[in-house]
Amino acid sequence: MSIPFRERNPVPIGAAGLASIGLVLYLAFNIQSIPFIGGGNHYRAAFTEAGGLIKGDDVRIAGVKVGKVENVDLAGSHVEVDFKVTEPAAFGDRTGASIRMKTLLGAKYLALEPAGGGQLKQDSEIPLDRTVSSYDIVNAFSDLATTSEEINTDQLATSLTTLATEFRDSPPDVKAALDGLSRLSTTIASRDGELKRLLASANNVSGTVAQRNKAVESIIKDSDLLLVELNARREAIHTLFTNTSAMAQQLTGLVRDNRSQLKPALDQLTKVLAVLEKHEKDLGDTITAMGPFTRLFANVLGNGRWFDTYIQNLTTPVSAGGH
Repeated sequence: MSIPFRERNPVPIGAAGLASIGLVLYLAFNIQSIPFIGGGNHYRAAFTEAGGLIKGDDVRIAGVKVGKVENVDLAGSHVEVDFKVTEPAAFGDRTGASIRMKTLLGAKYLALEPAGGGQLKQDSEIPLDRTVSSYDIVNAFSDLATTSEEINTDQLATSLTTLATEFRDSPPDVKAALDGLSRLSTTIASRDGELKRLLASANNVSGTVAQRNKAVESIIKDSDLLLVELNARREAIHTLFTNTSAMAQQLTGLVRDNRSQLKPALDQLTKVLAVLEKHEKDLGDTITAMGPFTRLFANVLGNGRWFDTYIQNLTTPVSAGGH
């Protein structure tokens, strides 16, 4: 005979219900880790250098997010990036990969460039010859300055002038182009000093930016910590502002309700202050004159609950020869 539901022990029923709710919440927050549901496919890519890519960065195809970076680790002479593709995406067995800039603040993402036929097998590695590392703007300016400084401008000008001379019998259009090229070479040669100073300054700027990279990164991290703390204290700050506003409203109401009583009191206080200000000198002289009296009064009453005094001729003095 079955027991009616209302007569059953509610403790095991409640425990089973709580366990079911907990299991559902766990599965909801970890659905990406469940096989055959949100696990995704794992792949690897080899790069000559990490280029600022870190764990948790996006994996994108044509700008669309399809996964995330699982790990970035050194593997011998190159960097190995483990990533997982969680969204349905087709990319062939000749797919390439590159590290690209996501934001102006330096955030990066892994970009997949589909190529080849079929589908890249799970756990496959994209080799070095099909990957491109990120190229930082600081390195770009440094390489530009270094390469440009090595150019022999005099030799370049001579070469261009010789080339223009050899083609002096060419058609008018070609001759005009070569004449302009000759003038360009002369201008470059005449501005050799200025170009060197410009490139040297560019090299210094790139070096300074590189040196301040850690400082900028530290500032960004500190700002992030500040915003996190403000967000954590948002409720307390909101309560503080609310209570302050309520207190201001109460004070305003108090003053408004007692305005008729406060005004006469303030008027009398103003009159008293005016009298005190008018007799300020007299009050000062009075306080100065009371100084000796106050000192003697303190001496008289300074021995406890009684006071010292002296009464003259209260007794008759007795001489040394009296009877």
